[in-house]
Amino acid sequence: MTTTAHRSAPPARAGRREWAALAVLLLPTLLVTIDNTVLGFALPAISTALSPSAAQLLWLVDVYPLVLAGLLVTMGTLGDRVGRRRTLMVGVAGFGAVSLLAAFAADAAHLVAARALLGFFGAMLMPATLALLRTLFRDRAQRRFAVAVWATGFAAGSALGPIVGGLLLEHFWWGSVFLLNVPVMLVMLALGPVLLPESRMANPGRFDPLGVVLSLLAMAPAVLAVKTVAHDGITPFALLCLLVAVVAGALFVRRAERRRAAGEEPLLDVTLFASPVLRLSALANATTMFALTGLLFFSAQYLVLVRGLSPMDSGLVLLPGFVVTMVAGLVAARLGRRYPVRALVPAGLLLAAAGYLLCTLLAGDEAVVVLLAASVLVGAGIGLSETITNDAILSAAPTERAASASAVSETAYEVGAVLGTAVLGSVLSAVYRAGVEVPSSVGPSFAATARETLGGAVGVARRLTGRPAGELLESAQAAFTAGVAVTSLAGFAVLVLVAVTVFRGLARR
Repeated sequence: MTTTAHRSAPPARAGRREWAALAVLLLPTLLVTIDNTVLGFALPAISTALSPSAAQLLWLVDVYPLVLAGLLVTMGTLGDRVGRRRTLMVGVAGFGAVSLLAAFAADAAHLVAARALLGFFGAMLMPATLALLRTLFRDRAQRRFAVAVWATGFAAGSALGPIVGGLLLEHFWWGSVFLLNVPVMLVMLALGPVLLPESRMANPGRFDPLGVVLSLLAMAPAVLAVKTVAHDGITPFALLCLLVAVVAGALFVRRAERRRAAGEEPLLDVTLFASPVLRLSALANATTMFALTGLLFFSAQYLVLVRGLSPMDSGLVLLPGFVVTMVAGLVAARLGRRYPVRALVPAGLLLAAAGYLLCTLLAGDEAVVVLLAASVLVGAGIGLSETITNDAILSAAPTERAASASAVSETAYEVGAVLGTAVLGSVLSAVYRAGVEVPSSVGPSFAATARETLGGAVGVARRLTGRPAGELLESAQAAFTAGVAVTSLAGFAVLVLVAVTVFRGLARR
């Protein structure tokens, strides 16, 4: 794969083997995205079967990206050192095995634990995947198109997840959605060693275990602090988490600078962030995932538990949005040749913002059509933005730092995924709890369950008879719809703010 050429010679163009390898690299991307999307549509079934609390329900969604975000930098650097293909294969094997454990979890606590392990092995997948893509495609135009194809894997997984997951949920138990991962993993284990080249840093130096600890203490408590504030307000625990994250982050940066000055290899080359393109592209990546996970969190529950659609029909409602995401990603590869990053990325974010604004209108009879249109706008914005930002991040970093730069990109994605669920999900939960009215005839334990989540209220209503059942269901659905409106306004504000920030930051270049 590696060739030596004169500096003035053009980069070698990829051939059939490289494009076949790209198809293999799409599999982990599809896998991770299907896993996230299917979970969103399986939440109503999980709520009914396992009766998780509101906190457990959020943790089912949050713990995976939380662990992933905390370990991506470490796993990206590990791939640079021990080999990106080797790291990818270990992650693939572990992800498949833990998926079996998740499928047969006996209660919510065990499912949360399995999701945490999925995050551990998932952290090995994405940095290695994007770094290998850069190794395979040296030509800039080919690489931009390859990144666009790779990015469509997120949208393709999001599209396949609801359809395949909906079919499974209509005929099998909720755990069957996790079994989707196993055949994909087996294919990956068979083809990966044959088609993917091994690549690593030439002189990686000594590994930095203290840097690993500091990176974990900087990432995980920071996300946990945001999650806690969004759900419980400013508490001593949230402040303690934030303090730990700030101190650990400062020590991590200082240690990285000292090791680099001493000629040693830091866990993460913090000089990568000197590039405003990389910084702002990472911010945009986080925001697109913030928008996507937030939309999936409330739309799946709204369609199934408020509008009464089946999981399969709910997936079909959102399918056009995912298809548009794929198309927009491929179109973005062409637009990137004519228009600058500072124009395309804010445009994508504003498209997504328009979709969130539409979601404030879900109370009418045309709510399903409105949600479909909103998902199309959000999907178009995400597809346009993320293709450009991923290519910009890869181009801004030197080749030997490919996995580290990829880890920065993927960390941004997962932080955004956590915040999308933690912030928007917590806003939705707060509005719901404030608005739902439980009939006085409902017992204390059932009343507490109904006030926790919409899924809990639906489950309680099914156990009741007569007028109290109808009153509880009507109140819970109205409270949830009001929560969606407030949540959508919050998402709209965030997307517009980041779009302006990216435009102003890149306009100065």
